[in-house]
Amino acid sequence: MAKFMARQGDVLVVSATIPANAKPKERDNGRLILAYGEVTGHAHQIMDPEGAVLLSVAESATFLRLAKGAQLVHEEHATIDLPAGEYRVIQQREYRYGESVRVRD
Repeated sequence: MAKFMARQGDVLVVSATIPANAKPKERDNGRLILAYGEVTGHAHQIMDPEGAVLLSVAESATFLRLAKGAQLVHEEHATIDLPAGEYRVIQQREYRYGESVRVRD
């Protein structure tokens, strides 16, 4: 089966197997946020997050489990329909001034 992959701005969502040691992350006032926009204050978030869980492994890797399909939304990007499944969430990085830093959206 082909992997699902989608990019929304600086966030990449790709099919993956969630490791057994992944721990659930806290929601932000009921919202399931994949990444915050440091510049604009906007956020990449899952709409209608019922059945959705965001997990992490030692703060180095983030994963998303969707029991049913959901939409990934952001105020400045097109909405992406995500099918039910397990995903790795990767935030784009860039090399700047001798270090690797997260891209600021």
